[in-house]
Amino acid sequence: MPHRTCPLCEAVCGLSIALDGDGRVTSVRGDDADPFSKGFICPKGASLGRLDEDPDRLSRPLVREGAEWREVGWEEAFSVAERGLAAVPGPARAVYLGNPNAHTMAGALYGAPLIRAIGTRQVYSAGTVDQMPKHVAAGLMFGDPMRIPVPDLDRTGYLLMLGANPLESNGSLCTAPDFPGRLKALRRRGGRLVVVDPRRTRTAALADEHVFIRPGADAFLLAGIAHTLFAEGLAGVRVPVNGLAEVEAALAAFTPEACAAACGVPPEVIVRLARELADAPAAAVYGRIGTCTVEFGTLAQWLVDVVNVLTGGLDRPGGAMFPRSATEGPRRRRPYATGRWHSRVRGLPEANGELPVATLADEIETPGEDRVRALVSIAGNPVLSAPNGARLDRALAGLEFMVSIDPYLNETTRHAHVILPPPRVLQSGHFDFLLLNFAVRNYVRYSPPVLPLEPGRPSEAEIFARLAMIASGQGAGADPALLDELILDQTLRKAVDRPGSPVEGRDPAELRAMLTGATGAELRLDAMLRLGPYGDWGGLEPHGDGAQGLSLARLLESPHGIDLGPLEPRLPGVLATASGVVELAPKAIVSDVARLREALGRREEGFVLIGRRHLRSNNSWMHNVEPLVGGSNRCTLQINPQDVAALGLAGQAVIRSAVGELTVQIEPTDTIMRGVVSLPHGWGHAGTSQLVAAKHAGVSANTLTDESIVDPLSGNAVLNGVPVTLKPV
Repeated sequence: MPHRTCPLCEAVCGLSIALDGDGRVTSVRGDDADPFSKGFICPKGASLGRLDEDPDRLSRPLVREGAEWREVGWEEAFSVAERGLAAVPGPARAVYLGNPNAHTMAGALYGAPLIRAIGTRQVYSAGTVDQMPKHVAAGLMFGDPMRIPVPDLDRTGYLLMLGANPLESNGSLCTAPDFPGRLKALRRRGGRLVVVDPRRTRTAALADEHVFIRPGADAFLLAGIAHTLFAEGLAGVRVPVNGLAEVEAALAAFTPEACAAACGVPPEVIVRLARELADAPAAAVYGRIGTCTVEFGTLAQWLVDVVNVLTGGLDRPGGAMFPRSATEGPRRRRPYATGRWHSRVRGLPEANGELPVATLADEIETPGEDRVRALVSIAGNPVLSAPNGARLDRALAGLEFMVSIDPYLNETTRHAHVILPPPRVLQSGHFDFLLLNFAVRNYVRYSPPVLPLEPGRPSEAEIFARLAMIASGQGAGADPALLDELILDQTLRKAVDRPGSPVEGRDPAELRAMLTGATGAELRLDAMLRLGPYGDWGGLEPHGDGAQGLSLARLLESPHGIDLGPLEPRLPGVLATASGVVELAPKAIVSDVARLREALGRREEGFVLIGRRHLRSNNSWMHNVEPLVGGSNRCTLQINPQDVAALGLAGQAVIRSAVGELTVQIEPTDTIMRGVVSLPHGWGHAGTSQLVAAKHAGVSANTLTDESIVDPLSGNAVLNGVPVTLKPV
């Protein structure tokens, strides 16, 4: 029975898959021998076979001629891509990277080389609709946007969770298979779980305490907690920091009383939470998407770790700790900065090499030099996921050329001139390069392909590589293996030239000859494992079950994965700041506190809209799997029954924002605050060949979100706390 990691969300659960003689999946269950997930499986993982064998998935490239599509061979498809990209200069090309890129080897390994080959700074991704504030805050505080501390779930005694619903999402920027079981274990061992959310979610219902909060106001609550820690002498900083006095001064106005008026949490609750965090022997604060997709997203994420520092929880067992992944590279050398360039139309700053997707439509529609005329979209559906998707839909229709790497003809790819579909999931190898950077326990696993590719069918890595060769001007006929060899040569040469490297001074050719792997992607993985902190070219002392000397061969011998041990304190070594200590008061962040202070006296009137996660959904393409739609996974507007009565609503309602209007089915529930309504994301299926999704079309919440409003530090779209009005149909 083949085993592999589930690629459908961030939990990296191990799966055991049964196949019949024709290669069709007959059952999927949790892998009991996986040391991290230990047999846990959710409905998405259990439906992997149905999703992998979806008859609506594209198996051959499509080329659009006017309004008509036709299937073509791969060589013709790449030739069309070559002609289309060659007609547009690099600065007028753009790239959009969707969420699934974080869940595939090809996306992680070949995304950056493809962007370099395309030759543009116009890079956009799903990161600026859900998580960029966390990366910016981490980069400014710790020197590296990927050094994100995660709650040490298995050892913490107190967890304060804001804007997260892991019983539905399975966790995010906190890789933890069986997140529900880990939270239940926290309570069984006498720990305390407090959930802050405008809805009484399934996670909130599990908690010891649920605290309602006004959408978008998490930064006020956290500022009030930090103010209390300073005012009552409860701060117990255990790590080297700069800027402690500056933070105290910046938060002087954020008294519990002032913050209570701004966030709706009583002042006595704010004070009590601060005291409980300070008194707990091991405590952690964790904030996720609900705290990122708001106007003060970066400030909220900064304050999460300010509180972790003040309570002594940062870099401490049971607190918020830094994982050590098996492919972790050397420490970043250049100081982290944002705003190295700005968008052409609105002047929005770059962050992590990306511009905010909230301004992509501006860059397509606004005339001028370097106007976006061509787009490469990869595994994304921004028409449904980006703010004011209706406007972006119209903008995409005006592109001169668009090429998509995507398994579906959907609301976004219908604008492409050529679609290059990747193979089935089970035909691709899988390694979680990104997600294991955020794991609550150090762990590693590689899943080789379960099924072979059909003759003449390129792998997803080969599709990326050939497109990169085309974009760089080497032509559709260039050998994609050349790209892998170039990257391997650069990687090994940098390693042998780097002082202190485990292979310093060795011959790159000798190291290249030692690598094993059936594909270029596997060869590159082998190099990263060997050079990593547990690698056989000179890693750390043994961890976990004695795992050291890691290589691809070692992982192939361990199909259930390898436990690399619990998280360990890593400061100051993991820091990449110029000072070598935690920068608690980065200038850009402290300057933005003035904006938060000005909002203290603001009082919002009327209704606001927030998003919602479903256990059986993650991305829009999961709505095309029959077992994953229906039941609770429906596109409804949740609203408090008292608001239903006050507005005279029945059945449906018209909901309107500054940019759009929808008619939607209402779902009265007392689990949501008065004055707040909630729509799930990823719906609104139209213009798609996905037959199941079309039967359950729903409406797109991002018809209502305003692309003109972003968090200024990160450029993240504001998708929560959107002012709306409601009326009967």
